[in-house]
Amino acid sequence: MNIHVVHQGETLWQIARIYHMDIPMLVRINGISNPNVLVVGQALIIPDPFPSYTVKPGDTLSRIALSWGTTSNMIADRNNIVDSSQIYAGQTLFIPVHIVQPGETLSQIAVTFHSTVEAIVRANSISNPNRIDPGTRLSIPFIRPVKEVNAYMTNFRESGQKELRTIGEYLTYVMPFSYNVKRDATLENLQENAVLSIARSQKIVPIMVLTNSEDGKFSSELMTTIFSSADLQEKLLNNILNMMRNKNYRGVNFDFEYVYPSDREKYNQFLRRAVAKFHPYGYYVSTALAPKTSSEQKGLLYEAHDYASQGQIVDFIVLMTYEWGWAGASPQAISPINQIKKVIDYAITVIPRHKIMMGISLYGRDWKLPFVQGTFASTISPNGAISRAAKYRAAIQYDTTAASPFYRYTDEQGTQHEVWFEDARSIKAKYDLALQYNLRGVSYWVLGSPFTQNWYVLQEEMKPRKY
Repeated sequence: MNIHVVHQGETLWQIARIYHMDIPMLVRINGISNPNVLVVGQALIIPDPFPSYTVKPGDTLSRIALSWGTTSNMIADRNNIVDSSQIYAGQTLFIPVHIVQPGETLSQIAVTFHSTVEAIVRANSISNPNRIDPGTRLSIPFIRPVKEVNAYMTNFRESGQKELRTIGEYLTYVMPFSYNVKRDATLENLQENAVLSIARSQKIVPIMVLTNSEDGKFSSELMTTIFSSADLQEKLLNNILNMMRNKNYRGVNFDFEYVYPSDREKYNQFLRRAVAKFHPYGYYVSTALAPKTSSEQKGLLYEAHDYASQGQIVDFIVLMTYEWGWAGASPQAISPINQIKKVIDYAITVIPRHKIMMGISLYGRDWKLPFVQGTFASTISPNGAISRAAKYRAAIQYDTTAASPFYRYTDEQGTQHEVWFEDARSIKAKYDLALQYNLRGVSYWVLGSPFTQNWYVLQEEMKPRKY
């Protein structure tokens, strides 16, 4: 995979010709709404130059593999197919084969297709790597690490269900958001049964999310009430256990925010009780933690989130490494890579790397300028951000420090705006960071914001683990 940044005057036809690519393929992978309109500074994914094949009625993966001289497993791996029986007419598949051209070497081929010489030799039973004849058909293995991928989800309606069906192959876990804890230790129910059914059909592990939200806001007092009573804690844990059993969840994620600093150790003790209660039944216990850069970080959001203790107690932790570009503050990148790195640098000193899920935002924001305190930016999807830039003929810039695209435009009323969002470059930078630190995986906040490029970049960077 390569990334091409659009220059002034370039057309999709010209770019496709440069890379010997099919225009419909570029349109599909990049989520391009209008192939006739590109934006200066827009990042386009250029897939590896494998041949493509459109599935016909009656096709099977094994039959397709046989006709191309490769294996169904290699095609499934290249296209992130979880169930090889679930291919459908009209589906476009990349076929991981290459015909050796005169003068080519295995090392050149490995570089072109982001594989390794050793893997190609092994897959094709090559006896002499220094001699490959022109015209030889090679199967090209897909080399990338296996990691866990989680997504929080708030939309359980048909549109949300459709999205989960579409991108479910990329997810290890899904976390429907959320069950609110009440002061009597009961839970507000969710209408997420259809989502859970889809998750099971897609081999996605459903994780139950608990929050301390009252009247639409996180409540510090609520957690003090729960943490101050052993009886309420036991009642809450039993209610969680019953809900997990009834709805076939496989674990719980505690997203308790703005907990009073004085309740820090009580929160840790509660988590120990949760682990003791749920582990004998095989349930995961995880938490979501605010993005800290030191154990001494001040502020109500941070102080009760004890990285070191929770890193020992729970199975894994979602670091909420997003929302620097908060809607109610002045414009900046939502998830700037330089800030994320500071959080990870601290986290790995007290939390085992194999327990850390790095948070990734799937959305952008549009601020009116000049920013006025008390006003709020609107949320925009990455796909929508490109369309808006095209509408207002805004050139996209890229902040290399934050590793984030942004642009400014003036609307019909003469109001200036600033937009920060994610694209193929910024999302790849985040995956590269998670891999560089050898973390457990990544966690999205939140599904429901169309970002077509993300899913292709994800499968190029890591193989989502399935249980």
